[in-house]
Formats: sequence, structure tokens, C-alpha cells
Amino acid sequence: MKAQHLRTWIDISTQAIAHNYKVFRELISSETKLLGVIKSNAYGHELFRFGIELQNLGADWLGVDSITEALALRKIGIKIPILVLGYTLPENFELAGVKNISLAISTFESIKALAKVNKKISVHIKVDTGMHRQGFFVKDAQKVLQEISKLKNIKVDGVFTHFAAAKKPDSSHATEKQIAIFKQAAALVKKYHPKALAHAAATAGTLNYPESHFDMVRIGIGLYGLWPSEETKKRFVGRGLKPIRSGRITSPYLQPVLTWKTIISETKTVEKGERIGYDYTEELKRDSKIAILPIGYWHGYWRAFSSKAYVLVAGIRCKVLGKVSMDMIAVDVTNATKAKVGNEVVLLGKQGKEEVTADELGTIANTSCYEIVTRLNPLIKKNYI
Repeated sequence: MKAQHLRTWIDISTQAIAHNYKVFRELISSETKLLGVIKSNAYGHELFRFGIELQNLGADWLGVDSITEALALRKIGIKIPILVLGYTLPENFELAGVKNISLAISTFESIKALAKVNKKISVHIKVDTGMHRQGFFVKDAQKVLQEISKLKNIKVDGVFTHFAAAKKPDSSHATEKQIAIFKQAAALVKKYHPKALAHAAATAGTLNYPESHFDMVRIGIGLYGLWPSEETKKRFVGRGLKPIRSGRITSPYLQPVLTWKTIISETKTVEKGERIGYDYTEELKRDSKIAILPIGYWHGYWRAFSSKAYVLVAGIRCKVLGKVSMDMIAVDVTNATKAKVGNEVVLLGKQGKEEVTADELGTIANTSCYEIVTRLNPLIKKNYI
């Protein structure tokens, strides 16, 4: 979709969102709930619209990082349950109760602060099963439940944990150990709160460890059409799709939701031997047609991509030349013979038969696809199509 009056924009495919959602619905039982994780501006895909899409598709819960995100979703009319997965400041506890927002509780300090709130508040107890980030240790579970039982305004709606290495199937022993520890904690919580939802699996856990689905799964990166790891992708696609539910998935492949685009703002022919950009870091090996694109590291196009990444012009892969600047880059369009000012360029996504993936860019930047998409500048306009 060509955006009018914009130098750069992001297209979001609602069809791909629906496909990915269906993939995960078919992988879990009809009794298992699905929480869509849309924290951090929906992993760079825009919090509000992605939340609305998931609510319309039938997601049971939404997961966010902060009370700020949760309140913003309530303000635009999101009605389904929301769980704040990250830390919430005690001064916001009462507001969470007013807006019917569930909070993750992982410290005794938070329990003590809850005692000072008059509103009814829903909480999910976080258990540390080995990742050693947020969470109570299982040995403290009895004490946690005793302290919470003293608070008449607290409703325990869930108990959950997070896996450290579920995206690495070869590390199954570590994940299986976490599952076993969590089962102990969940059983104890359910003894006192039978309706509490037990949830442990994020995208990788849902794909690699069906035994970890419990009452609910938390799907984040998979809903955006990205795989938590290459090992997970190969294992899942390679073994063949085996949906639990009765529907039929036409393809086990997840579909990337996001396509980032820009335009050519200038072209020129530069002679062999000339050098390009700041510090003259790249010398041309041939007479070359150069295109300037009006995006840079301010927009989320990393400096690590300098002289390494490719963009797509008329379906042809064109190399980035020299250093990425704050607001523009140069690319070699010599082989894209039809390249001209105003042409649409794909920075991330498909064009014709070619594709630049978040995993490809993540490898160049020595990071993951998660960081590539979440660090896109949130001011870039997103078109849901």
C-alpha cells in the first residue's frame, strides 16, 4: 500500500494476524485460554490497533508490560481481561482495581502495599521456577497464600511463571524442570483458589511443550508472524502440524505481519573508486547508480546495518552503502534498472519474490528479531490493511 504524503510508513496485515491467531488456537485445546501479549507497543506493531484486532478475533486476555498500557487500552474501549505482566507502582494499585486490570504480584512488598488499597483487585501470582527474574520461590508459596488470605479485597485470578529456554528444544531438561516446579506451585495455589488460571507457556513453550499449556497460554512473538528461534521453526514445521482442535490450518508457517517501507528521494550515478557516506567507509567497485532513502537510525534502522543490510527496490535486493546516518541511507540500485525518485522501497518485509526478514536484520545486528521490530520508532505511521 503506497502511503500518501509520507516518507516512511509501516503496513500491518490483518489477514496475517488472523492466520497466526488461528495457528495457535488450533494448537491448544478448546478449554485452554489464549492471552495475546501486546506489550511494548505490540512489539512495535501499535498497541491500540493490535489490541482491537485480537479482541475481535476472540482472544481471552491481553497481556501488557505496564499499567500505562493497560489504562490506554481501557480508554479506547478494550473490554476483555488485561494482565499487567511487569512491575506496577503501588500508587497505581487502586486505579487498577477501578479499571478492572489484573496485576502480576511477585514480592512481599507488593502484598503489603495491597493491604492499603480499598478497591477489589485481581492478581496473578508470579512464581520463580528457575529464570530468577520476577517471582516468588515455591518454598515461599504457603506464606504468600497466607498473607494474601488476610486481604479481603484481593482476588487471585491466576498463577504463572516464565520459561528461560523454551525456545531451545535441545535444552528440554531445563524447561521440563521448570514445568515440574510450576506444577507444585500451581497445585498449592489452586487448593486455596480453585478458579485461578495456571499459565506458563509463551510462544516457544506453546510450540515445543504441549504439556505446558495448562489453563492458558501467552502468545507474543508468534502472533506477529515471527518465530522465537530458528530451532523452534525447524522443529515445528519439520515435524508436521498436528492441531489439537477440529479446524484445519492450511499452513504451519507463521506469516510476518509487518512490512516497513520508504521511498527513493534522490538518485545519482557515482564513478568507480568514489567513497560513500560518513568517514568514507565504503569504496565503489564499479560505476554505480545510487539511491538515497529518507530513513536512518532515528527511525529504527540500525547503524549496525551499515554496508551489510539489503533493501528491496522493484523486487531486487539492493545493498546499503556506507554508514547509516540519522535520517538517511544510500543504497546501490545499479541492478534495479527502473529505480527512480518516488519508487516504493521495502526495508523489512516482502516485495515480489524477495524478502528482508527481521531474523536477517537481527543476525546482522547481533540481536534477535524481537529487538528489530520493537525498536522501530513508534511515531512511524502504521496502516492496518
